[in-house]
Amino acid sequence: MELFPLLLLVLAFVALVVLPARARKRQQNQTQSALALGVPVTMAGGVYATVAGLDDPATIQVEIAPGVVVTYARQAVVQVRQPVVTGPVVDPAVDPVADEWPARDDRPGDGPPGKTL
Repeated sequence: MELFPLLLLVLAFVALVVLPARARKRQQNQTQSALALGVPVTMAGGVYATVAGLDDPATIQVEIAPGVVVTYARQAVVQVRQPVVTGPVVDPAVDPVADEWPARDDRPGDGPPGKTL
């Protein structure tokens, strides 16, 4: 009966520290295994980038802007994002011509004659 409080402390430590650390490590391993060339990622500082090189097992090369490639530690990858679909998304149920607003030109001098700005 004297060891019961000590046993409760050990169980609380395992539940509050060890298990969440294991879950974080498992999530990081899944993120690392999902890396491939051209995959969009989010880096630890909030930088959105695209994987440009995976030559070194400790580092990753990412493109943060067109033509700008930087090297990060692999552990800096926080999230692998879904690729962005480029191009217009067309809904066949909506007529694009009927839903357009009339063109409006607010440049000075394009109003009716005699109008002052």
